[in-house]
Amino acid sequence: MVQGNVELLKKMLNESKYTVALCGSGMLEEAGFITVKTPERAYEIEEKYGVSPEYLFSSVYYNTRAGEFFEFYKNEMLNVNLELTQSSYALAAMERAGKLQCTITSNIYEMAKRAGCQNVIHLHGSIYQNKCPNCGRMYSVDYIKNAKRVPLCESCNTMIRPLVSLFGETLDSQLMTRTTQEIEKADVLLVLGTTLDSEVFSNYIKYFNGSRVIIIHKRQHYSDERADIVFYDEPKNVLGQLGY
Repeated sequence: MVQGNVELLKKMLNESKYTVALCGSGMLEEAGFITVKTPERAYEIEEKYGVSPEYLFSSVYYNTRAGEFFEFYKNEMLNVNLELTQSSYALAAMERAGKLQCTITSNIYEMAKRAGCQNVIHLHGSIYQNKCPNCGRMYSVDYIKNAKRVPLCESCNTMIRPLVSLFGETLDSQLMTRTTQEIEKADVLLVLGTTLDSEVFSNYIKYFNGSRVIIIHKRQHYSDERADIVFYDEPKNVLGQLGY
């Protein structure tokens, strides 16, 4: 394992025929958003709503306590001002330069896509996709935000479903298959704002048969030893130096 060598990182990316980036919660943290699973934020939410975020943001709560679900969802998940960071723009520049072939993200805010990335897998869905489960009509995130209480379909009056993965739900099997296939093809795996033992990504990382693993995250982790290069920094500070 080598620590923090930007020139070596760029050399590996230039030599790679297929690079895949995995974007974890650290990509949201560098934009100023703390996920609801973070202990401090989870405590604040439970104090505010009287229920843990794991239950608030679950399919059970969506189906049985819709008003409370959407109050939480709109206040805590949608009412955030997430500015795109240098990381997202750097990934888009890498893709345009042919140095990045796929971005796989666990965040629901489409940060890489909004910055210009084309080949993005949103493992946990997107706040920008909202669907009527009865008639299939799609709705914007602004429609959900502006709904007085529970957003209802204008065509059939059915409660709209945000197409995001709720706690306890099984992920879309097609997305899981596509994620596995992309990682299997990769020469280089770029792990950003997460670890190799991530709850989200570890089951996919085991399919990686390529030559180089590069990690960029703020906090040290025992699994870092399995990487070729590790940068202990926010991804935006490293990716911004690549100059693609």
